Amino acid sequence: MEVICTRPHCPRPRNQCLDLDDSNLLTSIEQKYCTACGMPLILGGRYLPERLLGKGGFGAAFLAVDRYSPKKAKCVIKQFQPSGNLSPQALEKAKNLFFQEARVLEDLGREHPQIPDLYAFFPLKVKNQLTGEEEQFFYLAQEYIDGKNLEEILQQQQKPFQESEVKNLLQELLIILKFIHENGSIHRDIKPSNIMRAKNGRLYLLDFGAVKQATNNPNNTQEKSTTIYSAGFAPPEQQLGNQVSAATDLYALAATCVMLLTNRDPDDLYDPQKQVWNWQNYVPKISADLARVFNKMLLANPRDRFQSCEEVLTTLNPPSPSPPASPIPPSPPASPVMRKSSRFSLGETFTNAAFTGFEGTLLVIALNSLVPSAGIVIAFIILGGLVWALFKKVIEGRDLPILAAITLTFIFFLSQLQGSLNFPEIAIIAVMAAIGAIAITALFRLIYQIILRLF
Repeated sequence: MEVICTRPHCPRPRNQCLDLDDSNLLTSIEQKYCTACGMPLILGGRYLPERLLGKGGFGAAFLAVDRYSPKKAKCVIKQFQPSGNLSPQALEKAKNLFFQEARVLEDLGREHPQIPDLYAFFPLKVKNQLTGEEEQFFYLAQEYIDGKNLEEILQQQQKPFQESEVKNLLQELLIILKFIHENGSIHRDIKPSNIMRAKNGRLYLLDFGAVKQATNNPNNTQEKSTTIYSAGFAPPEQQLGNQVSAATDLYALAATCVMLLTNRDPDDLYDPQKQVWNWQNYVPKISADLARVFNKMLLANPRDRFQSCEEVLTTLNPPSPSPPASPIPPSPPASPVMRKSSRFSLGETFTNAAFTGFEGTLLVIALNSLVPSAGIVIAFIILGGLVWALFKKVIEGRDLPILAAITLTFIFFLSQLQGSLNFPEIAIIAVMAAIGAIAITALFRLIYQIILRLF
């Protein structure tokens, strides 16, 4: 395995570590050091840089392998090591931005699927073998998105994006930005190279190195912004170091979109003297509504732009107009109040009452005869189940006389076996109980009706 040394200006950063190719040794091997400068190669004890992805004034980014991942998952390692010509104040500001990027990624990455997740953040102190001085580096490890950024795609296809592609891209990024803004951050570095299209087609917003926490006080107009920005995409207020807002990101997003629509650099599309964009001269045909949206997002004064992603999304997808209300017909003559019908009709109510009284009496007599000590309790449990079945309409209609006949037949045979039971007398008592149940039901229904009329 080839491991890249992350020390800036290392004379021979490529290190061949053949023993790391053995998966059995990979997770247990001790720290490796650069053969040229002595820099530790296994960052944070687990990450093995394989390839330099890019570098800038504040450090570099590497593609790395997580040796403790079962599938040897890839990740991105970003190193903070700014050039030595920065003032102490600028160096401290840059360091704070790097720390803030880690915090924002930890907060936003795990909450939104289109923002890379933070895996780790750690420092590294190491002595420089040439100078003898101790150097300090800071690293963050984040999710690797396998795909190409929009700048690479534009260069590869060598032709502008279609309007439909750009509109879809705009809406997808607005949703991501809306989440970022609602969580108190401004990205401040939106451009094609910071927007990745993964192999599955999903867009990801990358590089939160310039992110700024939005102020909670909307009246605070004195707060200054760092002048770190990408030329051609940053609006005037960001270039001047003035306060930034959601409108700042919207400007950069529109600049990104018109670059994709025209396949031209922003310098070719922007007139700095008049502070206007002439991008429409390079687009043969575009819908007037989308052009108005981009032109408003690109206005020089941030107060004249859209103030939120929600405003842009609403303009792109206006709500459908409500159908005209139907004329209200004249009210019909007052009619008696109709109450909601009950679960059972009157006939069903009395039939169920009769069945309950008849069946309950037979069960009590039969079970009390068979199990004198607990017969009544068992009979009432069974009767409760029958009442529940009646209420849920599990049994109804012709089921009732069939069940009553079965029980009555059982009582008949039981009376033949036990001389103490008088079958005709039992049948009469059961019938009387059924009539009594109907009478009680009718009485309670009458009381209920009287109460309804009174109240």
